[in-house]
Amino acid sequence: MSAVLLGGSGRWTDPWHPFAETNAAVTALAASAGVALEQPEDVDTALAALATGPLPSLVVVDVGLPRDDRPVPLTDARAGFHRLLASDVPLLVLHVAATSFADDPHWERALGGVWERGTTMHPPFGPAAVRVVDAAHPITAGLTDFTLEDERYTHLRVSPSVRVLLDHEHEGERHPLAWVHERPGGGTTVYDALGHSAASFASPEHRAFLTRAVTFLAR
Repeated sequence: MSAVLLGGSGRWTDPWHPFAETNAAVTALAASAGVALEQPEDVDTALAALATGPLPSLVVVDVGLPRDDRPVPLTDARAGFHRLLASDVPLLVLHVAATSFADDPHWERALGGVWERGTTMHPPFGPAAVRVVDAAHPITAGLTDFTLEDERYTHLRVSPSVRVLLDHEHEGERHPLAWVHERPGGGTTVYDALGHSAASFASPEHRAFLTRAVTFLAR
């Protein structure tokens, strides 16, 4: 299987997220599911290469939002990025990547939801109580509610077409934390808003969720 991790490095990092930790954690989890992730050195170069030729069989996205005042992605990477989003390649998208291309409508359609500036927020990092919403899905079947150390994204802009798997409560309201999205042009996306740091991946339940997500997408 040709599986690619677009992981936070270079301009695709930020001061708040330890991408080396989370990239290593998701790579190890994928390996436990029998999927070897290859992480290219540069995200823009990797996206540009997707404009032609065979596409990967799985793409995992764990990147931040570039803050260098250059296009996101770079102009010569846009064709490959949009070709990926329009394809049936399965996507696993983690945590802050919901902010990374938030001004691109193609990304929102492919992801099924995004961080909305001025609206989306998260309570302080700490104990997060996570509820399993849909125990009938293969990713969550048999999983029970759990608590882990993480951020809880709140007030994400989420499409009504997604199938919510996990959520949390904040100020009396339930907020989606993970979902499955069947993309309009074909292909499946799983988004997991958890995964701020290695502490999140220390949770057995979260590891099980992600391992099952990889298995489901790589089927």
